[in-house]
Amino acid sequence: MSILVEFAMFPTDKGESVSKYVSRIIKMIDESGITYKLTPMGTVFETETMDEAIEILKKAYEQLEHDCSRIYSTVKFDIRKNRSKRLTQKIKSIEEKIGKEVKK
Repeated sequence: MSILVEFAMFPTDKGESVSKYVSRIIKMIDESGITYKLTPMGTVFETETMDEAIEILKKAYEQLEHDCSRIYSTVKFDIRKNRSKRLTQKIKSIEEKIGKEVKK
């Protein structure tokens, strides 16, 4: 099974720049060993079970809960049975049809 999760989580009570808080979450994800991709608007990661996905989201929250009074988050799931490595395969499939991503 493949659980793709796209999420953003950040404090809303720490001013305009929250990268030092978001960095804690990204470090935790990186250290977890799961496949992920950081984007300007959030992070996408892939797990094999819903329990693993929820555990990552819980740990992300724990990175902020001690010194942030208000935390905002959005989460989207794409769950597909009998598949794996979709984080890279979905992009590869498009690139095979139209070429590499256009980057400007």
